[in-house]
Amino acid sequence: MKFVDEFRQRSQTESLARLIAEAATRDYTFMEVCGGHTSAIHRFGIPSLLPDRVRLLSGPGCPVCVTSADYIDRLIALASLRDVTVALFGDLMRVPGTLLSPAAAVAEGADLRVVLSAHEALQMARSDPRRKIVFSGVGFETTAPGTAVTVMQADSEGRDNFYVLSAHKLMPPAMEAILKDGTRIDGFICPGHVAVITGASAFDFIPERYGLACVVTGFEPADLLMSVLMLIRQVNSSSPSVETEYSRAVSREGNQRAQAYLTEVFEPCDVQWRGLGHIALSGLRLRDRYRRFDAGAAFTVSLPESIRASACICGEILRGVRTPPECALYASQCTPEHPEGACMVSEEGACNSWFKYRHDE
Repeated sequence: MKFVDEFRQRSQTESLARLIAEAATRDYTFMEVCGGHTSAIHRFGIPSLLPDRVRLLSGPGCPVCVTSADYIDRLIALASLRDVTVALFGDLMRVPGTLLSPAAAVAEGADLRVVLSAHEALQMARSDPRRKIVFSGVGFETTAPGTAVTVMQADSEGRDNFYVLSAHKLMPPAMEAILKDGTRIDGFICPGHVAVITGASAFDFIPERYGLACVVTGFEPADLLMSVLMLIRQVNSSSPSVETEYSRAVSREGNQRAQAYLTEVFEPCDVQWRGLGHIALSGLRLRDRYRRFDAGAAFTVSLPESIRASACICGEILRGVRTPPECALYASQCTPEHPEGACMVSEEGACNSWFKYRHDE
């Protein structure tokens, strides 16, 4: 707790806020692309400490929010098979598919069970060899190594009743897709947890190709304010680069062992992001050596037609084009208790964070 307190001292945050106000000589727009950052920014009231000239936007950094309806439909279809159990993280349970959410499907008899890790799903397969266990692999570079290690363990055991339905995604291609889509920003608050695995160098292409500032940062108030100050200074000096504020956890090269696990088990593939569409080489699928664990290849299921229509603007929010209060459903038809869109479901979603921490603004 003492370590955390070092980054939450009032005198420190007030000093950083003053430095930001003095440095802000024009309008600036920065985007955070980590759901943990989105939640922390609003929980700590960071926008209220910034001058009007500094605007923060939320990007596609919540893995639950960018999981496609088609993927949710496939999980439900698998869990509806007679001898299949789907193991998934709890924050996926209320994500809307085309017709149902996983929670609603459970009420109709589908076998979906909440787990905390891929390893727990593998333990379920060990405990009941007659039942097929499908683990829902959702998350960015932060969680994908855990899935990779679990698949390697299942392979070493000769396990024949454990499968993975991968929705793991890579953050750098999504960041580039946002820029190619025309979203206008001055820089990125780069994801700290992702960078622990990838290393800060994974974001070098942003200043090199697009001339935008980048700072990899942590999750405490002082971290976030310092990253904004560093970004402003880069913009003011016209010297875009990738700087690391979160040096206590992030290096240039990242976690090379975790990277080796990812390379061993997964290969990049084109994948659908909710709200962003298909992004080339932004997903992870199992390599041929481990393809027998691929639930998508092992099971044939029927999926509902994509008929879901809604006034939800999650896609525009994930691209930084709109903010949650601009959605006609926000705080009326769409709340954390009754979410209409994926951005309201997860605690890391932009709509959820706005509702909990900025609803009265």
